[in-house]
Amino acid sequence: MEEILLNAQIREELGRAKVKDIRDAGFVPAVLYGEGKEALSLKVSRSELLRLIHQHRIEGVVLSLKIKDDKKEKARSCLIKEIQYDPVHDDIRHVDFNEISLTKEIKVNVPVAATGEPVGVKQEGGSLEHILWEIEVECLPTNIPKNIEVDVSQLKIGDSIHVKDLAIPPTVKVLTSPDSIVFSVAAPMKVEEVVAPAAEGEAPQEPEVIKEKKEVPAEGEAEEGKEKEKK
Repeated sequence: MEEILLNAQIREELGRAKVKDIRDAGFVPAVLYGEGKEALSLKVSRSELLRLIHQHRIEGVVLSLKIKDDKKEKARSCLIKEIQYDPVHDDIRHVDFNEISLTKEIKVNVPVAATGEPVGVKQEGGSLEHILWEIEVECLPTNIPKNIEVDVSQLKIGDSIHVKDLAIPPTVKVLTSPDSIVFSVAAPMKVEEVVAPAAEGEAPQEPEVIKEKKEVPAEGEAEEGKEKEKK
């Protein structure tokens, strides 16, 4: 397991006004939760946190949280529980961490990534549909896969890959339904023919009405008809 270190400091400043001062100083307020433990108020460097977010898929990755002046000498293993963003400026406002044990299995979501170009897309004009972007798994924190790669190059139109078809490490238990579709190749969409509108000033074309032809009587038959009318 790759160790991703994040430095933190114990946060003495509490209250809305103090939190604003923390953010103005370049820090993000945070809380560390632990099972059976009292929540610990922290602050982390915004620039360091942003660097880790850009370099790693930080949610679902085990972090080694090194807390300055912590009574514990070792860094604490944790997962990010939630990151709160500003709805207007998209800036990080707050982070919640969950302390975990490296010897106890946990449930996490792991991303699924496609490799290759499907035959149904390249040769048949179809489109690859990525339906399930993550699957839920249970394993030790040290065995969490970075992602699950799936080769989709052999898929033809109408083919699908389900969760049960994925290559999962033996140390990982999948909790997502095995029949859930992860990838499929759909047929190209049919383009309906659209009747072009009439140009400005031009009357719309009316459908041609085919009238039934009337039979013209022969010359002798016409005279005979007139004689019958007189009678």
